Amino acid sequence: MRPIPVGASLAMIFSLVIAFVISPWASMIVFRKEAHLPETDASGLHPGTPETVAPDPAQHHAGPDEVPETRFTQLYRKVMHALLTQARVRWMFFGGVVALLLGAMSLVGFGVVKVKMLPFDNKSEFMVQLDLPAGTPREDALAVGQDLARRLLKEPTVKDVQVYAGEAAPFTFVGMVRHSFLRQEAEMVDIQVNLVPKGDRKEQSHAIVVRLRPELEKISNAAGARMKLVEIPPGPPVMDTIVAEIYGPSDAERARLSNEVLAAFKSVDGIVDVDSTLNAPNPKISLVLDREKAALHGVAPAHVIQTLYMAGQGHQAGAFHILRGSSQVPVVVQLAPGKRQRLEQILQLTVPGARGMVPVRELVTVKEGREEAAIHHKNLMPVTYVFSDLAGAIESPVYALAALNKKIDAMKGTAGAPVPRLGLAHPENTESLSLKWDGEWHITLEVFRDLGLAFAAVLVLIFVLVVGWFESFQIPWVILVPIPLSLIGIIPAHGLMGAFFTATSMIGFIAGAGIIVRNSIILVDFIELKLKEGMSLESAVEEAGVVRFRPMLLTASAVLVGSAVMLADPIFQGLAISLMAGEVAATLLSRIAVPVLYYLVARRGHAANLQRQAALAAEEE
Repeated sequence: MRPIPVGASLAMIFSLVIAFVISPWASMIVFRKEAHLPETDASGLHPGTPETVAPDPAQHHAGPDEVPETRFTQLYRKVMHALLTQARVRWMFFGGVVALLLGAMSLVGFGVVKVKMLPFDNKSEFMVQLDLPAGTPREDALAVGQDLARRLLKEPTVKDVQVYAGEAAPFTFVGMVRHSFLRQEAEMVDIQVNLVPKGDRKEQSHAIVVRLRPELEKISNAAGARMKLVEIPPGPPVMDTIVAEIYGPSDAERARLSNEVLAAFKSVDGIVDVDSTLNAPNPKISLVLDREKAALHGVAPAHVIQTLYMAGQGHQAGAFHILRGSSQVPVVVQLAPGKRQRLEQILQLTVPGARGMVPVRELVTVKEGREEAAIHHKNLMPVTYVFSDLAGAIESPVYALAALNKKIDAMKGTAGAPVPRLGLAHPENTESLSLKWDGEWHITLEVFRDLGLAFAAVLVLIFVLVVGWFESFQIPWVILVPIPLSLIGIIPAHGLMGAFFTATSMIGFIAGAGIIVRNSIILVDFIELKLKEGMSLESAVEEAGVVRFRPMLLTASAVLVGSAVMLADPIFQGLAISLMAGEVAATLLSRIAVPVLYYLVARRGHAANLQRQAALAAEEE
């Protein structure tokens, strides 16, 4: 996001130079006829003796502070007169503004506008990951993957599909965090799905994934597989959208709480692709050599081990040259794939003994078990992960976690105590059970926390600058009031557009604050200018909204036109909505709120001081 503030800051600096250098020069050329000035030569000087052109007395030229008296202007004057003279009307106005602000903010609480780190992007690919029961042969896993691939190819929006069984698909940036490159087991299948170009389809990639999920789940559930639909997110990749990290003093306690959290995940509508690190490891068959029997048959233990290794992994017996070949071809002795997957075929192998060939069956003992489960650590502490994605009913972690926290409230931690839940912090130790929310929620908290702190620093800097300019500690509060008023337009606009309130929306809110403050400053500056000229406070306040509304309206129009190009972009749509809706709401409300607030503050003495200074300056002249 750094290019946004860097570009905006440089644009403001260059626009300031243009406003003081290019604009006056261009105005001299464009408005020369209207000003009745003679033409100039190439040097900019008037050739010859300038002639004095008398203005036409029949024409009335409006002064710089005069505007046409339209119906809207007359209505504005009536409203302002009522606000300045009647306290009850003022309270009703400010009460209505506060009610609008609270109503707009409540849209987030009621879920009409959803908060999310970043919206879903429109990508040209996604991936299907299948985890079949541990021990499933690769051929069976491949068959399930091919069934899903055939279903996917029936979709007109799907261009092509690649199926990887027992081997990890080429992983993306997301796969680096999800450790997709470790998916090398026989029961794991990766399906890479490539969509047709964006211009050839009407649906966005996320909508396609949501629509296909029920059909794909039917196929995967019938095979007893755990399915995940992995989209490429526009923001920082995380292990999953919702990740619960469970810490505890022992494996058994962590497993108990993890199973309860896993059940809570599955019970919430909208939480999909639920999985954990508690899955049973692959089955394991151990052939234990009986050394006593081997000695009785005169069989060397190394011969048994070499024979079993050759049958399963293969043994290079030599190499030979192919005619016109550039390299040697190895000769590998190994059982056929169909035979080495059957224990009976392996046990029928024979090894040389003192009295002839001896079957392996007579020399080994078969023991069945499972491989050791993977051990996970984070910050040097043992941890168990429960993770899931969101689709359909809930697509924002904020509301999913609210539903999950209600269910976790009923769970018991160490010694029957409630389970502590952490957001940004990490547990200090593992002496008691604890749960930390990670994934997209952790990134969301960090981003909005950092943006909030940055916005607070911006407000402080603006306050200091305004205090130095107006030499007052009260006027800056009047100027900063319209900033939260922009939320009256921003949040409802997100609801009307069906858009998430994202990090880019927050950036738009912060960026729009500078434009909004500028509008407030030109109103206050005009009022004080008129007060120094001797105009009464009521008249100056009223004229400010009339005269300065045109540049405010032009600024708002420029923001609307400049931001409209971003509405079609799924990522920066929130930025455009915040700039456009916030500017419209703040412009309309600040035209009334700022002058009225200034009137309430200045009537206690500030206006009188300005008029007194103007009178003293006039006497000195």
